[in-house]
Amino acid sequence: MKTAKFKFKKDSYTRSRGTPAMLKITCAQCGAYVMSYQKDGLGPLKRCYLDRIHHPEYLEKCQHKIFDKKNFPKLECASCSALIGTPMIYEKENRPAYHMVLGAVATKKMY
Repeated sequence: MKTAKFKFKKDSYTRSRGTPAMLKITCAQCGAYVMSYQKDGLGPLKRCYLDRIHHPEYLEKCQHKIFDKKNFPKLECASCSALIGTPMIYEKENRPAYHMVLGAVATKKMY
């Protein structure tokens, strides 16, 4: 997969957490590409906020949909159908996100 250059989203979340990094996220089970994600700050990837997903387009567009935790689709690998994340609202910031399944993905810093 050829990776495009993405512009980092800069807002209050970025400023409070620190330097952002663009991650290439792949399925730990089969190695298939899942998404390009902007991670703000340090630490493990526990959740993926919808407004930080840059690619693929169908996941990036999820940030503009009305979020309903019960009816929102789970995040699954398109190749092997492994469960990668479940929809959630991060209560502290009232932000829709995917709660990542521990060990379901591998991450590589793109830039």
